[in-house]
Amino acid sequence: MKLHRTSKGVWGTCTFHEPTGRSPNRASTVRAHNWVVLGSLLPGQPWTYLPHAARLYFRKSQLPERETFRPKTQWAVDLFRQADAESEAPLLAVFDGAYATRTVIQPCLNPAPGGRRIEVVTRLREDARLFRPLVAQARAKGRPRKWGRRMAAPKHHEKWDVPWQEGEAYIYGRVRTFQFKQVRCYWSVSGPSVPVDVYVFQVEGYEEPWFLVSTALDLTPAQVVAVFAARFRQEDGFRDHKQRLGMEECRAWTKEPVLRTFAVQLVALTLMRLVRYRLDAAWGAGSWWSKPEWYRHKQHPSILDVRRLFWRYRQEFSQFLQELEDIEKVEEEPAPRRARAG
Repeated sequence: MKLHRTSKGVWGTCTFHEPTGRSPNRASTVRAHNWVVLGSLLPGQPWTYLPHAARLYFRKSQLPERETFRPKTQWAVDLFRQADAESEAPLLAVFDGAYATRTVIQPCLNPAPGGRRIEVVTRLREDARLFRPLVAQARAKGRPRKWGRRMAAPKHHEKWDVPWQEGEAYIYGRVRTFQFKQVRCYWSVSGPSVPVDVYVFQVEGYEEPWFLVSTALDLTPAQVVAVFAARFRQEDGFRDHKQRLGMEECRAWTKEPVLRTFAVQLVALTLMRLVRYRLDAAWGAGSWWSKPEWYRHKQHPSILDVRRLFWRYRQEFSQFLQELEDIEKVEEEPAPRRARAG
């Protein structure tokens, strides 16, 4: 995730290619902070994204002084392991194909002693190397084989000997129908001992097929495509982080304020999303926010609605904070010393 900033005096910024740089009104490169962010996805219609951890990434050639370089994949594994240590339930890691590498997949599937296996759902390269199960054959000489017969790559899925099937799932704001092919095989990234389910999805409203892979073999195709589509709720979180919580307006210039401000705003974003459920339970769903005239079919409150509610009670918040500050001052005052006996 990139936070755009044009000044070179801000600590931790690097140059990055701007996807909208093709527009004549935008530069082809920008200076920005680049974060590796981890959050939780709560099932629903729509899904809810709750960010809770992040690490600032630097390019090796633009590393600040006295900082140690770590690739994004290593930061991702560290965040997964941190979340797994704090979670009672096992994790299902969902991420884009940029992290579908051995340096991420292998540590998730093969944890250190005492750790739990983290299942993975991610995007598959169209030229991914797939293999059928190994068939034992008697061989007089040579090294024993690890892989079975090579399969056609996902982009040549018409060569797979499996039929198209149909299903439906909640994808991008509504229930969509889809067709899919499913093959259980072995993936060169996960290793010859880990079976995976490989999918080709033709989703309603999208021309290009989706190539996905899942190590969680108990998930249905509808669950796989739904949870991967829910990953894009993270982009909504980045939008709210910058537009509603003011990250783009942050005036932090040095290291500690940059790291502290981003972390505090991540926690604030998660708390504001969670307070919505408390308000619905206490006051009733739809009773504490109103639909705008230009969006009468709005069904769920947003971060802006929570902000408006807090602003409505700003005097009570200010009074509460003042009373809390007075209480802390009283507790910090030293007790009066006793007068010495004559």
